Amino acid sequence: MTTKPNPIDMAKYVSARRALDYVQDGMRIGLGTGSTAAWMVRCLGEMVRQDGLRVTGVPTSARTAELARQCGVPVATLEDAKWLDLTIDGADEFDPDLSLIKGGGGALLQEKIVATASDMMVVITDKSKQVDHLGAFPLPVEVIPFGWQTTKALIEESLIGMDVAGRSVTLRLNRDAPYRTDEGNMILDLHLRRIGNPRQLALVLNQIPGVVENGLFLDICDVVIMGGADGSVEVRDINNGTVTHERIDLREEDNIFVAIGD
Repeated sequence: MTTKPNPIDMAKYVSARRALDYVQDGMRIGLGTGSTAAWMVRCLGEMVRQDGLRVTGVPTSARTAELARQCGVPVATLEDAKWLDLTIDGADEFDPDLSLIKGGGGALLQEKIVATASDMMVVITDKSKQVDHLGAFPLPVEVIPFGWQTTKALIEESLIGMDVAGRSVTLRLNRDAPYRTDEGNMILDLHLRRIGNPRQLALVLNQIPGVVENGLFLDICDVVIMGGADGSVEVRDINNGTVTHERIDLREEDNIFVAIGD
């Protein structure tokens, strides 16, 4: 059953399609988590099934692993792969330096481990995620369950001396219960509105007992691809210092929008 995608999904699909230009036969690829990364996994699966592409995917969450299997993408653990050629993932925000906030989908720990174990990280997104300063999107911080209230209080105290515009900290919920990550941890969302010094904040947060990891991805992303619903693409390459504008040919016969499992 084919469905006409909405403009948001089209923009995600376009960025995902363009990102796969970086994929080569035999690569070990980190597979991100989230709605935009899911389009990439579907497109990658189509290349595996129809073009005979040989790749190994390393998922960053249980739900990405399940989607990859459904789409026919061979998966392996990071322990088996050891090192990756490429990671393709989404982001909740990115700034002009290609610093990111990630973790809205709750997989920030695995996402950061996989991204830093890769030769290259490509982020797929749309223009709505572009900001001048990080912080409009709440910053996720993964914490262990034991003593999380104390960890939360320590985070709130540490924010007093930080260059941020807000200092509210909330526990992420899944309905009426605390949200749990794949590792069984909890997530505190920091509503900062603007982060003046991301490097200082990341360093301070990770020194607090009980904090596992934070959602600031600094000096990790190499390329950001912003897709548009009309097929337009902007590619920002931080290493080459380039910004290019391209267009993806959207064919009526594209079958990527066939619902998986229908």
